[in-house]
Amino acid sequence: MGYAGKLELKLKARTLRKQGTSVKEIQKRLRVSRSSVSLWVRDVKLTRKQLEKLYLNKRTGALKGSIIAAMNKIRIREELTKKLMNEGKKEVGTLSERDKFIAGIAMYFAEGEKTDGSVGFSNSDARAIHFMMGWFRKFCGVPEEKFRIYLYIHDNLDEKEAKKYWSNLTKVPLSRFKKSYIVKNNPKRLRKTKNKHGVLRISISNANLHRKIMGWISGVIGI
Repeated sequence: MGYAGKLELKLKARTLRKQGTSVKEIQKRLRVSRSSVSLWVRDVKLTRKQLEKLYLNKRTGALKGSIIAAMNKIRIREELTKKLMNEGKKEVGTLSERDKFIAGIAMYFAEGEKTDGSVGFSNSDARAIHFMMGWFRKFCGVPEEKFRIYLYIHDNLDEKEAKKYWSNLTKVPLSRFKKSYIVKNNPKRLRKTKNKHGVLRISISNANLHRKIMGWISGVIGI
């Protein structure tokens, strides 16, 4: 079997696993070895309900000991994650306006456009985009008509739905969205996570604002 054929089987195996299909059943359907299926789907995480369905004893209605132990580990991890998240929020506390101002500067330093003449910030995380839109409006005084939005998205995703999503999040009308940059999807690259709504770029044509932001960055990092 050639590379293309193996890749197709691998993609089918991962799709079936995400649907909660057992490794044994995937092996049977695709007619490949158990070891190959296990390797292809080893990083696919199943939900609690999928695990229960897979490992429930049809006659006794009880779960196998191995899956009970695995589910206990998942529960403990979930509880620890929640605990650490709550502790982190408490440690940060309530942010002052200056705290938010500095946070925006740091985020722009990490993800913002550095070339002189144009303000730009790109990210796929809705939380980052939401925060920076507020930062531009409040601390930079950017008027609504100055915002221009660019979308970078793979050609196998829904561009129209993505634009609607980002428009609702940013409160920028679709009329100020510029032509999207469509990226050719490469099926040979299996991503653990995919940006369903693409990457958004906030653009503001204001050279003086850009220079001021660069000054703020210098003031924060001391250079």
